[in-house]
Amino acid sequence: MSTDEQREERFTAWVTEFRGIMLKIARAYAASDADQSDLFQEMALQLWRTLPAFREQASPSTWIYRVCLNTAMTWRRGTLRRETKIQPGADPGDLSAPAASPAENADQRELLEKLYAAIHAMPDFDRALVLLLLDGLAYRDIAAVTGLTENHVGVALTRARKRLAELMKGVTDEME
Repeated sequence: MSTDEQREERFTAWVTEFRGIMLKIARAYAASDADQSDLFQEMALQLWRTLPAFREQASPSTWIYRVCLNTAMTWRRGTLRRETKIQPGADPGDLSAPAASPAENADQRELLEKLYAAIHAMPDFDRALVLLLLDGLAYRDIAAVTGLTENHVGVALTRARKRLAELMKGVTDEME
């Protein structure tokens, strides 16, 4: 198997395996469906371009997070003027409970939309930290993705959580 074939095979496997991560990042950095699709394509392109630089010093997921988050932050800075409001009824992904009633699903979808709106309002770096935390990464893994120390991750996450809580203030009260 040639090096090009190996690269293509690895790329295809990674995009398939880590598609969920890429979609979450795209949703957090782009509001409209069209922009999310554009950003997803840009992240995939960057993964392809930078794949030869992967030296297996980090796990594939850590490397993919880093490439995709950096791509998303750069893309967002370049497209802020095109930013639109979050589309009502956008697919909340796999975050809603499958056994929930339609009313509970609607409440969860509404809360999720408000969460994404609050995440959209955060500075890029805080947004990245919150996404990594929501994906269940440990501080050690977040440090590997962001290049921060574990202690700095803790401090930065505390600040980001406070910002997110301020942005979400009253949202959960409205839901009750």
